[in-house]
Amino acid sequence: MTKTGLRTASPWIDLHMHSIVSDGTDRPEELLQKAKDAGLKIFSVTDHDSVNACSIVQTHLKPGDPCFINGAEFSCRDEEGKYHILAYGFDHESDAIEKVVRAGHTLRMNKVQRRLDFLKSDFGMEFPEADLAELFSLDNPGKPHIALMMVKNGFAESKEDAIRNYIDKLHLKGVYLGPEEVIRGILDAGGIPVLAHPAYGSGDELILGEEMDMRLRHLIPYGLAGIEAFYSGFTGTLTNSMLSFARKFGLMVTAGSDYHGQNKMIVFGDTGLDQSDEIPEELQRFLAHFQQ
Repeated sequence: MTKTGLRTASPWIDLHMHSIVSDGTDRPEELLQKAKDAGLKIFSVTDHDSVNACSIVQTHLKPGDPCFINGAEFSCRDEEGKYHILAYGFDHESDAIEKVVRAGHTLRMNKVQRRLDFLKSDFGMEFPEADLAELFSLDNPGKPHIALMMVKNGFAESKEDAIRNYIDKLHLKGVYLGPEEVIRGILDAGGIPVLAHPAYGSGDELILGEEMDMRLRHLIPYGLAGIEAFYSGFTGTLTNSMLSFARKFGLMVTAGSDYHGQNKMIVFGDTGLDQSDEIPEELQRFLAHFQQ
C-alpha cells in the first residue's frame, strides 16, 4: 500500500522518517542532507522508541537549514487495538520522554530475544555469536535486522521471505506500551502526540468509518492531539477521510512519508502534499507551534 514513485513534484514537508537509530538505512545527518537536497522547509526524524537522532541532527544544523522538529514513534497496544503514536516537539532530554523511551526499548529487546528463541525452537535457526552481538549492539533492533541476519546466514531468500514466512509466524502479546502511558509521557515532555497512518492497523487491516471514530474517541481522552492525514500510503480518498475526522474532533494533522531508506520502497518526501497545495488549517495549527 506504499508508493514507489513520488506523487508530489515539489515536496516541502516530511514529518515521518527513520534512520539507522531504528529501522532505517540512512544516518540522521544523511536525512538532514536529503531534506536540504529535496528542498524541504520542515522535517522530523521519528525513530522507533528512541530520541537519539534528535541530538544528532541538531548538532549538524546550520543557519538556513530546514526547520527540524524533534520526533519519535512508539508502538502501542491495549485491549482496543494496536497504534503507532508519533511524538513531536518534545524536550528530548526530559525525564518524561526518557521514561517512555526506556520502557519501549526494554520491551523491544524482549521481543528480539523472543523472536530469536522462536526461530531456534521452531525452525532450528542458530546464529553466530558475532552476528548476535552486532544485533544487540544496535540502538533499536527489530524485525528487519533479524531478517537480514537470517538472509546472511542462508535461512531465508530475502528480507521479505524472512519476515513473512518465519518471523511473523510468532504472534507476540503483552510486549507493547499502552497508548495512555505513551501519550502522557509525550505531553509531560512538552510534545504533541499524533496517531501515525491512522487508517492502517495490524498487517493489512484497514480502519475506517465507525471503527475509526471509536478509535479516536478512545485515544483523545488520553490527550491525543493530532492524526497523520497526509501519508505516502494514502489515496486521496483516505486523506480526505482523515481530514474529516480531524475537523470533527478538532485535531491537528501532520504529513509524513514513513521513509526507511532501502528497507522500504517509500520515496523520501512523498506525503501527498505539494508546495502548490493549499495548507489545511489543521496542519497550519500544528506548524504554528514551531514558528519562530
